[in-house]
Amino acid sequence: MKDHKITSLENIIHDEYNNIAGLVVSKDGKKLYENYFNECTNSSHIHVASVTKSIVSILIGIAMDKGYIDNLDQKVLDFFPDYEVKKREKGIQNITLRNLLTMTAPYKYKFNPYTKYFTSSDWVKSSLDFLGGKGQVGEFRYAPIIGPDILSGILVKVTKQSTLEFARENLFHPLGIEVKENIVFHSKEEQLEFYKMTSISGWVADPVGVNTAGWGLTLTTSDMNKLGQLYLNGGSWNGKQIVSKKWVDESTREQSCWEKFNLKYGYLWWVIDEREGCFSALGDGGNTIYVNTANNIVVSISSLFDTKAKDRIEFIKKYIEPLFE
Repeated sequence: MKDHKITSLENIIHDEYNNIAGLVVSKDGKKLYENYFNECTNSSHIHVASVTKSIVSILIGIAMDKGYIDNLDQKVLDFFPDYEVKKREKGIQNITLRNLLTMTAPYKYKFNPYTKYFTSSDWVKSSLDFLGGKGQVGEFRYAPIIGPDILSGILVKVTKQSTLEFARENLFHPLGIEVKENIVFHSKEEQLEFYKMTSISGWVADPVGVNTAGWGLTLTTSDMNKLGQLYLNGGSWNGKQIVSKKWVDESTREQSCWEKFNLKYGYLWWVIDEREGCFSALGDGGNTIYVNTANNIVVSISSLFDTKAKDRIEFIKKYIEPLFE
């Protein structure tokens, strides 16, 4: 590849996408490009925000493959028999595991009640309390943080392990990914500082030790690329089936749609283009695992915390894919 084309790409990153921490591109299973920015390195652990959701989707698939979960139409409350449903919220008894995975569960808030959630002692119970309201089961309702934790709570119930322990044993270790510890915040300041850090390997957990499912995981850019490669390979890694191809296929094709923005959604994965078999895990700030099965390419982008980051899919399609055809 011509050096001037790489230089041009890196100039674009510096000028227009200047919160990028790392970029790894692999094609046909071979790493073609890897570079780091903003004083980050290949060992920098970045909070990948909502990319965490797609990792939890993989874990749900593994749990199903192992028989811990029977099917996606199981009622959510069946996993929490001790949870007391308020009289006016009987409708939440119809919410299924599939609704949580496709963001088609209703919640009784107009705006995310982050203060209530973060100050509660049990984020799974808090999320269960937010279920319901006037929305209909089956209508798309994106829940960026509040809600997905229920999935982590379900994993704990069925596997008798923490989500991190289950992930280490069945996903991270086989792929050579290290996630060292639970991260527990003792103040709002600690939490805000976490968003900016690049040196902590771990997964956020609530005060009772349940790992978050909508955010909170830190990974290296190379880790992200491995996870994308796993899905490009149909769930296989070094000849071992980590998660079934059936789950990979189902979770990365359209299962619901955010009609307001015409954004297609699988099981906690964004569906970019079904014809190309193109899908992505996306997190705040521009954290991205992008997979295009037609082109046999995986692009992983880790990004420093920035509430106004530019669209990474546009960046990949405009600058990355044409460069590595």
